[in-house]
Amino acid sequence: MAKGLDVGTMNILSAQQDGNDTVFVQQRNSFVEIEYSDMAEQMLSRSEVLHIRKDDKVYVVGDDALNFANIFNKETRRPMKHGILSNDEQSAIPMMKLIIEQVVGEPAYPDEKLYFSSPADPIDSDLSTLYHQKTIESFLDDMGYDSEPINEGMSVIYSELADNNFTGLGISFGAGMTNVCLSYYAVPVMKFSVARGGDWVDEQAARATGTPVDKVTSIKEDDFELDFTTDVGGVEGALSIYYENLLDYVIDNIVSEVDEEDVEEGLDVPVVVTGGTSSPSGFEALFRDHLEDASIPFSISGVTHANEPLYSVARGGLVAARSDEDVDHDEEEAEAAASE
Repeated sequence: MAKGLDVGTMNILSAQQDGNDTVFVQQRNSFVEIEYSDMAEQMLSRSEVLHIRKDDKVYVVGDDALNFANIFNKETRRPMKHGILSNDEQSAIPMMKLIIEQVVGEPAYPDEKLYFSSPADPIDSDLSTLYHQKTIESFLDDMGYDSEPINEGMSVIYSELADNNFTGLGISFGAGMTNVCLSYYAVPVMKFSVARGGDWVDEQAARATGTPVDKVTSIKEDDFELDFTTDVGGVEGALSIYYENLLDYVIDNIVSEVDEEDVEEGLDVPVVVTGGTSSPSGFEALFRDHLEDASIPFSISGVTHANEPLYSVARGGLVAARSDEDVDHDEEEAEAAASE
């Protein structure tokens, strides 16, 4: 047994193997505050709504938060911002802890291996990911896991590029950040993030059209397509504009960051894109078109979109964790044989 965990700004997901199947557990990484009453807490507990009480407030957490926000006409709040724990949200740590506990559950045995995603430090911001990474690691270790961080872009490569010997360019378009990793035979030679993702697209579109951000996010998640046939001036038109700007921004940073000396001459590199922000129909084709126009110092053998973009990072963490457990098991057997 082993587990992978995608600690995302919008969603938190775990992955574990059950026979030949991979089982995912998901919760939205958000919460909403409501007034406490004995009756309210009893009803929440009876309905198995994920919540936590703090003083005279009750916080509804995860997938149910959005429903309660709509009922009480409140805005949901998020424990994370720009891909890491939010320093603007005082309740971030207890909320994250509760969501993570629900998503991963108890370890099947002491020190069960678990790899969790961690973003690279963004190259366009002074944000540091260290505090975020160490805090999540502490949560998991306290639960009884043997946890290890894995770069989010590298997790994409573990998930999607096994048939190419874990060689290629993996790009995870998340809500808070976009993570990029170039790997040769499972060895990362370039990894970085930029502090732009789906939230940035939503915020820019909301500002341009005078629409609440939550409304823009709902429109984006409800069958939005990057086909550029939408009316100019509407929310979908604004989303298309800022999606295109995001892709250009990510590609420009790939061009500036890649070191030609790290690239084997004549090598064709497959590119895989994934993440919740890459979900709209037309994303893959738009990214491919923009990548073809870029001056990248290596050859691209093809661009693919993960079949299940929301699950790629968690699946990659599971692959890494299972591989690590296999290594530990082989070492234990070797030590046992040597002692006989």
